[in-house]
Amino acid sequence: MKEILLILLLQLLYVPLFTLRTIFLVKNITTLASMIGIVEMLIYVFGLSLVFSGDQGLLAMIVYAVGFGLGIIIGTRIEQKLAIGYIYVTINTQIRNEELIQVMRNEGFAVTTFVGEGRDSQRYKYEILTKRNREKELFMLVQHHEPSAFIISYEPKSFKGGFLVKRMKQHKKHK
Repeated sequence: MKEILLILLLQLLYVPLFTLRTIFLVKNITTLASMIGIVEMLIYVFGLSLVFSGDQGLLAMIVYAVGFGLGIIIGTRIEQKLAIGYIYVTINTQIRNEELIQVMRNEGFAVTTFVGEGRDSQRYKYEILTKRNREKELFMLVQHHEPSAFIISYEPKSFKGGFLVKRMKQHKKHK
């Protein structure tokens, strides 16, 4: 029974590491991804050897598979908490909301505004690039000041220049 619990525990370690390593690779954080990969493979080989060398057979395989599924859930939750990377948010409103623009800027969001042509009238578009860990905060702020706003967020793969990049470089110099 100890081996069965150990198999489950190893999967609950292995799969979240697998999830994080994959995300780090996608975000081009390769050094950290390779270090996680080493630990991940040690856990994987050890866990798989327990599955195939134990007397439990089918039970060990089922626990291994269940642990894999639970590990995906855990890994995803960890990544959501870390919120690594940036998001690009587009907000569309029917009226130019100066209060919303000012509040977003006061909260540290870099906001660029545009006027566009909608089907029936002008539309106002606000573009923001910010860290992913501020997405909920931004959405709540917009919802509070402009409940009917249409909001889309994207995860940019790369970017260069602009207000946010300058601020990140200044922040690194002060560390």
